[in-house]
Amino acid sequence: MANAPSKKPEFLRKWLVSLKRKPHMIAMVVLAVAFIYYSLNLTQISNTTAKIYGNGMGLAEFATMLLSMLSLVCFMNAFPHRKKTNIPMLVLMFIMTGIVIYCDIFYGQRITEAITRADNPISATGANIYITHAQNMLKVHTVLLIIGAALTALLPVYRPLIKNINTSVAVEGNENMGTIDISGEDA
Repeated sequence: MANAPSKKPEFLRKWLVSLKRKPHMIAMVVLAVAFIYYSLNLTQISNTTAKIYGNGMGLAEFATMLLSMLSLVCFMNAFPHRKKTNIPMLVLMFIMTGIVIYCDIFYGQRITEAITRADNPISATGANIYITHAQNMLKVHTVLLIIGAALTALLPVYRPLIKNINTSVAVEGNENMGTIDISGEDA
């Protein structure tokens, strides 16, 4: 009895075929992970905003959430199915991602100022350890956004490389296709 073929290589082949059709999904996944990461850590950001209450911190937090969602929508509209890339949406997505990166840096600077100020500094240890976690989370979020933007910008470079991946299936019995009589004459 012959062994059944493994499902894992077929799953991997189908995944590669879908990736060849839509290579922009790599960047989309990275940007979506960045948004989910920020959303899941929003409690730490909100508690830090309430504790420090720095100038513009709440606005930066709000702008990050809003523009992160809108940049994902712009990204999806920039790459419509079976159509050319929508350049204005792509430019808008890059602008929004740049603003989100700026908001992360601005927010991180406000945390640093509150921790290191000369009069009445806020301790980021003990009960206020969430401030340190928020600052570290902002650094990771910024790096994820930069990676996602770089993957989007480098899409014309790695798209042909992905398309060169061989995903064809070797079918048995097709070696002698030249011997089949297709002339239409009955013997």
